[in-house]
Amino acid sequence: MTVWDDLVGQDRVQEQLGAAARDADVLVTAISDGEPVPPGSKMTHAWLFTGPPGSGRSTAARAFAAALQCTSPDRALGGAPGCGFCDGCHTALIGTHADVEVIRTDLLSIGVKETRELVRRAQLSPAVGRWQVIVMEDADRLTEGAGNVLLKAVEEPAPRTVWLLCAPSLEDVLPTIRSRCRHLTLRTPPVDAVADVLIRRDGIDPERAASAARATQGHIGRARRLATDERARARRAAVLKLPLRVHDVGGCLKAAQELIDTATDDAKQVAEEVDVKETDDLKAALGGVAGGRMPRGTAGAMKELEDRQKRRRTRTQRDSLDLALSELTGFYRDVLALQLGSRIALANTDVRDALDRIAESSTPERTLRRIEAVIACRRALDRNVAPLLAVEAMAVALRAG
Repeated sequence: MTVWDDLVGQDRVQEQLGAAARDADVLVTAISDGEPVPPGSKMTHAWLFTGPPGSGRSTAARAFAAALQCTSPDRALGGAPGCGFCDGCHTALIGTHADVEVIRTDLLSIGVKETRELVRRAQLSPAVGRWQVIVMEDADRLTEGAGNVLLKAVEEPAPRTVWLLCAPSLEDVLPTIRSRCRHLTLRTPPVDAVADVLIRRDGIDPERAASAARATQGHIGRARRLATDERARARRAAVLKLPLRVHDVGGCLKAAQELIDTATDDAKQVAEEVDVKETDDLKAALGGVAGGRMPRGTAGAMKELEDRQKRRRTRTQRDSLDLALSELTGFYRDVLALQLGSRIALANTDVRDALDRIAESSTPERTLRRIEAVIACRRALDRNVAPLLAVEAMAVALRAG
């Protein structure tokens, strides 16, 4: 199994990264020997991976990081870097390689403080590997100040440091940063390819794998969760019932409240899994005694942790709401396909009765207005409108059509 096996439906990107990894072998040897860099190298110090959610941006970045650290002896014989079995590949993929730093945030943004620490690390030479690799999975969440801090590091890179930035689109990254990166665009993987991965790698029943891949329209992470998590399937089923429940204003308000409650429950579940352990670990590190008072001077650290946990709950709730809105958009997309007699494959075949009822009782124009209402709700949430107000407004708009 090579490091590229998890990169589904991205043959062109895999070919480009493989060529860059081969040139990186030559390049690092030249740097170590003090020789001039070979001309025409496909390797560069900064990369930007963009693509829709579920396309595998971070997967591609981590696979490339592993290929850059590959220590397989086959490379000396002309073999391609990224064997997937050597110590360099293995530790890079599982997140324990000393010279591969993977940055992902469970908060709404990445600030200046965290970015400065990354820039400081980027100036260090590799400890054990061939490159110092920094993978930023949420480059679109950099604040403006943090982006300016990162720009300096990308403009003046250390000789053996590589930045791998991931974002949904070019517009989500500062123009000054993206102009200094080599850009790779990933596409949504084919549904059949996602189903094949779920069957082959995760041992999921073929029928369930196909249903999950179709329902998520090629989003690998969501498809895996939907196929393996009963709670996720129950939540999706509840969301897809919403279009049938907005016959009156009371039904709209009730459906909106239930959607918010579901998102809040998701946030609480994450908090229960993580917050208690984080709090206990910090108390122990600060010298606190179980059941006793904390030492003087530690209140600031505890308050900072509480603020971080609160921001994480907010993001978890918004992510859950965004997923529900994506599923609603997919539902109305299927309705529109039925109304127009399109031959495209339906994503939500498991609720075909509901699709037929909505399609027969409305028009394509009303369906388009409903899709616009869902999109407007997502935009409102991005602008920090109160979630309940945004969802209530959407539910009333869905009723009006």
